[in-house]
Amino acid sequence: MAIQRMDNVGIVVEDMDAAIAFFVELGMELEGRAEVTGPVADQCTGLEGVRCDVAMVRTPDGNSRLELSKYHTPAAISAGPRDRPHNILGTHRVMFAVDDIKDTIARLRPHGSEVLGDIARFEDSYLLCYVRGPEGIIIGLAEQLH
Repeated sequence: MAIQRMDNVGIVVEDMDAAIAFFVELGMELEGRAEVTGPVADQCTGLEGVRCDVAMVRTPDGNSRLELSKYHTPAAISAGPRDRPHNILGTHRVMFAVDDIKDTIARLRPHGSEVLGDIARFEDSYLLCYVRGPEGIIIGLAEQLH
């Protein structure tokens, strides 16, 4: 077998507290925070002098995680405007299954989120939308229809 599982998705952020608050409001749980520095961090990232704060948030089922990283050194590099459209090469989104898409959107709005486009209905199966959160992070929301 080539892989065992997907362990986590990493996202570099500027405001760690805002990013954590956004994902906790979404329903994820803060698993822990730590500072990462030293030769292993440098070797793994291909950068020199790495010092960053890392927070791990997980889905309630414990099967999926996001690793949020705030770089102190070397400084994070902007990838351009934070309101980039979804079709930029290399830009990705993380999709979450939710119980109630409208309620989720309402809870995320105070955290600065905005819906890209509108809520779309895919046949009689799903309500879907993309939401831009802090740092310009795009997440997808999917509510399965019964």
